Amino acid sequence: MNLTEADPKGLIRESYRIEGISDAECRSIFTDWALSLPMGADQAAAMRTVMAAYAGAPDHPMTALLTEGLSRAQPKPARRGGRAGRGAPV
Repeated sequence: MNLTEADPKGLIRESYRIEGISDAECRSIFTDWALSLPMGADQAAAMRTVMAAYAGAPDHPMTALLTEGLSRAQPKPARRGGRAGRGAPV
């Protein structure tokens, strides 16, 4: 995914340009950014793309928010049903 696809309105880019931006402001921008992605877009891939583009700002609140978002975007293993879910020999 390229940066234009990952940040179509440039919201993340602009957040990194705002001097002294707060965590709350970053959360608001992040929400707007997530809503601006096309339907079906891979949000985790988009977050990785913008993080790579702005890796030079590790102490920025948006970097912390993107890191948190990526950790939550990891799919959790689904519980298997039936005998396999109970650990019964198959």
